[in-house]
Amino acid sequence: MTDEIGRSETFFGESGVAGFTHRAFTKAMGFDDADMARPVIGICNTYSELNNCNRNLRQLAEAVKRGVWQAGGLPLEFPTISLGEIYLSPTSMLFRNLAAMDTEEMIRAQPLDGVVLLVNCDKTTPAALMGAASADLPAIVVSGGPMLNGHFRGQILGACTDCRRLTAEYRAGTLDADTYTTIEDGIVRSAGHCMVMGTASTMNSLCEALGIALPGNGATPAVDSRRERLATAAGRRIVSLAREGTRPSQIMTREAFENAIVLLSALGGSTNAVVHLPAIAGRLGIDLPLSLFDEISRRTPLIANMRPAGKFQMEDLYYAGGIPAVMRELLPMLHGDALTVTGKTLAENVAGAATQSQDVIRPLDDPLQPEGGLAVLTGNLAPDGAVIKHAAASPGLLRHRGRAVVFRDLDDLRERIDRDDLDVTPDDVLVLQNVGPVGGPGMPEVGNFPIPGKLLKQGVRDMVRISDARMSGTAFGTIVLHVAPESAIGGPLALVRDGDEIELDVPARRLTLAVAEDELARRREAWKAPVSAAGRGYIRLYREHVNQAPLGCDFDFLRGGDPVHATLQPKY
Repeated sequence: MTDEIGRSETFFGESGVAGFTHRAFTKAMGFDDADMARPVIGICNTYSELNNCNRNLRQLAEAVKRGVWQAGGLPLEFPTISLGEIYLSPTSMLFRNLAAMDTEEMIRAQPLDGVVLLVNCDKTTPAALMGAASADLPAIVVSGGPMLNGHFRGQILGACTDCRRLTAEYRAGTLDADTYTTIEDGIVRSAGHCMVMGTASTMNSLCEALGIALPGNGATPAVDSRRERLATAAGRRIVSLAREGTRPSQIMTREAFENAIVLLSALGGSTNAVVHLPAIAGRLGIDLPLSLFDEISRRTPLIANMRPAGKFQMEDLYYAGGIPAVMRELLPMLHGDALTVTGKTLAENVAGAATQSQDVIRPLDDPLQPEGGLAVLTGNLAPDGAVIKHAAASPGLLRHRGRAVVFRDLDDLRERIDRDDLDVTPDDVLVLQNVGPVGGPGMPEVGNFPIPGKLLKQGVRDMVRISDARMSGTAFGTIVLHVAPESAIGGPLALVRDGDEIELDVPARRLTLAVAEDELARRREAWKAPVSAAGRGYIRLYREHVNQAPLGCDFDFLRGGDPVHATLQPKY
């Protein structure tokens, strides 16, 4: 037995009343001494009826158990917090760190030799990886997979890229109420997470590049029987990982994170990954500065033709060869010798992959765009950086100078955005303050805030928008996000006033507030922090300890690792 297997061996083999009760209560669940001699594999399940994206995880848990039994392990399922974008308020990101703590402590406290992380909706994946990285017990990720494409009158629809696009048309009066309701009835037509290259698709795909999931984890549809077979294979493999003692820190290395950033760039993936990857890496003592994301994106072509930056959706990507085919194309740019949970290198994992459609997965020498989908901006408005998904932006706005129209917070935005007397033109730059990690709180996905109603009716569908918030990976537009430091703690964004000139230059990676330094100094002297309404509980903890976006919005006291003991400590 390895040291890791020694955790369950210690638990069931302990002498005295502690061992007696451990065995007796386990036998009460129908298991016997032969079962207790097996490696104990925890199945960390983020299923919840309040999380529609994860509703197929009960079925996948049974498939994982089948694989664990086949390989000679003892599978024991346990729940952790489930974070779903649709039902949680004010934002699921506020609770990502809480879910990561839950995952870590349940792995740490229980007599597990390995763990399978069942995830799907976009915050469940980074939360589980953060917790598993901190505990550093043998682990493998299994996602629930993307939902099937939506269809309407010959159009392929995607949640929630088309939720936003069609709602804008409804607000503009170009889509009638009956049609809008009919689309609502059928746009989400199966189990699974959003089927465009949103945050869930991005993070579950990046797990393959990180080496912490089996090939097929990213794109295999949720309702495809091959998703169940993938879960069963993961159940078999985690028993081997436990016996071998292979820990996440041996898989998710600096090279693995660089592979993930290459894949992120080539997919045109979600800007949220620029928050989640540094948070996961930080648990392992690995720094991922924003400059690394920009450096890799500049040299990595966009080759996946995926919405919202392109034309296709996850079901199409799966039929085109999936994430293995994308990584096979990217191999010259990847650390192919990186170890993965299969026991093989990344290059070995994708050696047999083949692209079935070059409309979906383009070759490296004929990409959709010569650079990756994301860019990192700096300047006096974002000294610590900001992010834009320029692949999903309007080309004519990537170099733009305009007059600022400022909204102090979400309440101010809601009150004024559709007023006919709002002083705004299509050439202006919309600015939203106090929606960052502290100000939100939780950095909600409101960075893609709406076009003013009167401009929508004039046919305007995009404007430069700037905030310290995030946006959904399913969203699109010329939207500058994650401005750091955030306005709620006195960052330069807090100093912007109506009428200020702002210059965006994505090719030069600059975001500039054209206001004299002495005037900014006067404004800074007069600035007062917004009054916080949160005075207790988790939200107070969050506001007091959350890091800024470039560090992944993790808590300051959770960065760095503290692996579980190889053997549990006896109780008596």
